[in-house]
Amino acid sequence: MRLSAIVLTAYILIYLGLRISWAEEWDQDQQVYMVFPKGAELAYYLFRPLSYVDTALTGMRFHIGPHL
Repeated sequence: MRLSAIVLTAYILIYLGLRISWAEEWDQDQQVYMVFPKGAELAYYLFRPLSYVDTALTGMRFHIGPHL
């Protein structure tokens, strides 16, 4: 039980760190996106469940690779 709480806490804290460092405002729609860098597809899929929760709570949008 304790290990599960530690792992869940670490998962959430890592996600929040990436969310802060990878957040970008896209000029075309003035929306903030968490942009997963090209080559970070594993992180995208690993944190996808939490990103659904984030979208529901905050409206944050997500994108893999730079906006073109």
